[in-house]
Amino acid sequence: MMNRVRTRFAPSPTGELHLGGVWTALASWVFARAAGGAFVLRVEDLDSPRTVSGAESRIARDLEWLGLDWDEGPDVGGREEPYRQSMRNRFYDAAIAELSLLGRVYPCDCSRSEVALVASAPHAGEEVVYPGTCRDKDPSRRFKRSPALRFRVRAEDVVRFHDLVHGPVESRVAHASGDFVLKRGDGIFAYQLAASVDDLSMRITDVLRGTDLLESTPRQLLVMQALSARGGLEWAPREASFPRYGHLPLVTGASGERLAKRTVGSTVRELRERGVSAETLVGRVAHGLGLLDRDDPISPRRLAEEARGTKLRFTTEPWAVPETW
Repeated sequence: MMNRVRTRFAPSPTGELHLGGVWTALASWVFARAAGGAFVLRVEDLDSPRTVSGAESRIARDLEWLGLDWDEGPDVGGREEPYRQSMRNRFYDAAIAELSLLGRVYPCDCSRSEVALVASAPHAGEEVVYPGTCRDKDPSRRFKRSPALRFRVRAEDVVRFHDLVHGPVESRVAHASGDFVLKRGDGIFAYQLAASVDDLSMRITDVLRGTDLLESTPRQLLVMQALSARGGLEWAPREASFPRYGHLPLVTGASGERLAKRTVGSTVRELRERGVSAETLVGRVAHGLGLLDRDDPISPRRLAEEARGTKLRFTTEPWAVPETW
């Protein structure tokens, strides 16, 4: 018996909700609603220095204005609460302890500049590959700075999955990123760990997000595989229950540049204040996603009704924000 579809939208409260967020939120919401599933709102607020006061509530109000309601979240609760990452340290600590038992965690006191100095990035635009400087050092040594904790990637770790947008994906993680950070030296849990733990423990079945995170997925699947290996964590199911992934093309500015939160005219708040209706905005974004063959105003609920019983297919082309609405 297949699990009920559960998708999530996980914004970071570092500013206003912009069209890149609407893009993934709408895709995730329609995917869940068309399948009669659940939509979860999770707030990724681990990096407290970057959190903007009031941003979480403004993002929630914008989602409500658009018609994107949620079944579980910080304000409504749910079986998998809490839904703010800043309140989920016990899950992350348990994950670190489990991975440590498996010998997959070690401390690293390299600075970013030290890593960059000796790391390799074989192609322009790729992130540097951690060279394993601290991999075999004595973990009880005296550290030159507060160490980060890294995940020990094995040479044979090859991750394969079928992306809902891109099709078959294969990654040899040792070559793509090397040993990656699970917890920063300042004590903040890293995205790769937190997202993996939260998607497992919240029983998320389908993750729809931007293609800029495609390279993160093999690392997160490696973490999930390791957390599920012993069966020591009740919230870490076997591989058959890991999420499926779909990585959507990015939203760009009118000139093709990558959309940023500071891009003028890119936030829901700005568009609403300019008199753009929620249905107009949803229709434009849905058309860009490939969910509509027309560019007409539509409510999310009507969009989900039209998609019910069909296999959703998302565009593989970036969507440029319209210059005029």
